[in-house]
Amino acid sequence: MSAIIPTNSIITVAGTVGVGKTTMTRKLAEALQFKTSFEKVDNNPYLDKFYSDFERWSFHLQIYFLAERFKEQKHMVEVGGGFIQDRSIYEDTGIFAKMHADKGTMTEIDYETYTSLFEAMVMNPYFPKPNVLVYLEGDLDTILSRIQSRGREMEKQTPLSYWQEMHQRYQDWIDSFDACPVLRLDIREYDLINDDQCIKRIVNELEIYF
Repeated sequence: MSAIIPTNSIITVAGTVGVGKTTMTRKLAEALQFKTSFEKVDNNPYLDKFYSDFERWSFHLQIYFLAERFKEQKHMVEVGGGFIQDRSIYEDTGIFAKMHADKGTMTEIDYETYTSLFEAMVMNPYFPKPNVLVYLEGDLDTILSRIQSRGREMEKQTPLSYWQEMHQRYQDWIDSFDACPVLRLDIREYDLINDDQCIKRIVNELEIYF
């Protein structure tokens, strides 16, 4: 464990679908001897429905994610100790909900309701922000290849245009993100699976934020 990174820190891993957040979360947690907080995908009651009908289920999905992430953020503080978190609560409002509002697959009223709830829950001094956000970025072709390789049927059937737009929105979002310090990592420049020293170098990069 790094002696520089406090043991009660929350480090959040962010990035678009397929960029490797889960692997990074596990590797960082192992290296720092921190707990993990993973996005709940498999038991999500809206995800399959959402991918088949964005307009019908986008609001339900975003409200579900907002509630689950808020509860998890509260849980991490109550449990104490260090956590590596897979995906941030900020991505939901800054990318996903906004994308559906812009495209008309979430109604204006639903979007206003969602953003009002988000601001009340998150944008206040009592909400525990991450100490650092580790942002994973890469070219679209590499990310699409990873999505195909992991074989989730609902993702493989999603139109290419959706992934293209999401990729661009992530780039725009991170360029203006200021809720906490950000460490940006290009997925083409490290190999967490085959290079045992790789995670040590990333931890060293993280240390400068503490």
